[in-house]
Amino acid sequence: MDLSKIKTLIDFVGHSKITELRVTEKDLTVRIFRTPDVEWTLTPNEAAGTSPKPPRETSSATAKTSAFPVKAPTFGILHRAPAPGQEPFVDVGDTVDEGQTLFIIEAMKVLSTVAAPRAGRITQLTEIDGGEVETGDVLAEIA
Repeated sequence: MDLSKIKTLIDFVGHSKITELRVTEKDLTVRIFRTPDVEWTLTPNEAAGTSPKPPRETSSATAKTSAFPVKAPTFGILHRAPAPGQEPFVDVGDTVDEGQTLFIIEAMKVLSTVAAPRAGRITQLTEIDGGEVETGDVLAEIA
């Protein structure tokens, strides 16, 4: 399996609701997984067979003071800049637009971008640059 196929599979999983994908070609198996973006909670009645409720909305006062975490969608080596020696994509205090590139994660020589899930101001930023991150690690917070 060539790297372009693997990158396509990673992009597919990253942009879908699939949480795990396993593909075998010849003698090579590739397993790609991610944690769901939304955590569901079950009440005792729902556990008995009805559908789960989505997470509760926070109050407007809490929402204004809390930051939205940006989590690593996959494991790999985190890069805060587009190339060595260049300025990082973002710094603490920067205002970002939804979809703006914040990081690059490199896994098996495949580069995947991590984009801002919403517009806002960067309030916290990971110190990791060139080091490993795991799926679900908080990389930044956007207020």
